[in-house]
Amino acid sequence: MTKRVLLARPRGYCAGVDRAVETVERALELYGAPIYVRKQIVHNKHVVQTLERKGAIFVEENDEVPEGATVIFSAHGVAPEVHEQARQRNLHAIDATCPLVTKVHQEARRYARDEYDILLIGHEGHEEVVGTSGEAPEHVTLVDGPDSVDQVEVRDPSKVVWLSQTTLSVDETLETVDRLKAKFPGLQSPPSDDICYATQNRQQVVKQIAPDCDVLLVIGSRNSSNSVRLREVALEAGARASYLIDFASEIDDGWLAGASTVGLTSGASVPEDLIEQVLGHLAARGYADVEEITTVQERQTFALPREIKRDLAARNT
Repeated sequence: MTKRVLLARPRGYCAGVDRAVETVERALELYGAPIYVRKQIVHNKHVVQTLERKGAIFVEENDEVPEGATVIFSAHGVAPEVHEQARQRNLHAIDATCPLVTKVHQEARRYARDEYDILLIGHEGHEEVVGTSGEAPEHVTLVDGPDSVDQVEVRDPSKVVWLSQTTLSVDETLETVDRLKAKFPGLQSPPSDDICYATQNRQQVVKQIAPDCDVLLVIGSRNSSNSVRLREVALEAGARASYLIDFASEIDDGWLAGASTVGLTSGASVPEDLIEQVLGHLAARGYADVEEITTVQERQTFALPREIKRDLAARNT
């Protein structure tokens, strides 16, 4: 039996994750350890453990950070009240929110000012949803998938708009939007798609390779929404089986029994070294033939937060 790996590209770090992780690394260089980070900077176990070894301390809330210390807000964004809490505790706050999430926050504020009801498509309790909802809590109603549309009520059907969490399944989001439009024909859409380019790109290449895969492995943590979606997309697109793993050591050899083609991708918060470890694991089991399937080249980059850029410039003068 011929054994091969179809390696998806794009995969791994997106521009927002790269920016957030580098923010913590640069802060440690500039200010020294410890640097406090509210919530996981990105949803990946390996990244968090690596930064902890370098001196980052991850906390749940601002009140766990000593007064006057440096705190970094995660890539998923925070509500305005979190910024206010930081000011009250005299914290040196650095906001590593992904600019694409910031765009959704700005849309929420704008539509709230115009007295719209905002239907936020997303998963209840996800940090990004909590942060976006906090921008206009009186105007935001969470819509957690198409099956929850029937329970949605608005004040004025002529003034209603949908926004979304950036890391959702593209197809499920469009299904939810279609259901909402059937119920509220006057529903408006955001000026540009809220689902981030990286989420869409990673799902698109998985859709392309999944029909040829006996098994498709997704590297990513279980609290990573975009990684969980990749596994679901793989199964919907025709992969015979798909598994979500954090590390190569989690691969069950039973999954590979009888498999000639293994697909491999990773979520947007996964560093490339974890891909290399899984490729080595598969090669040791006969899957040495690796074909990279590329659907699009990603060139997006985001500048570091202004505080980091300012202090790096000052250090280098």
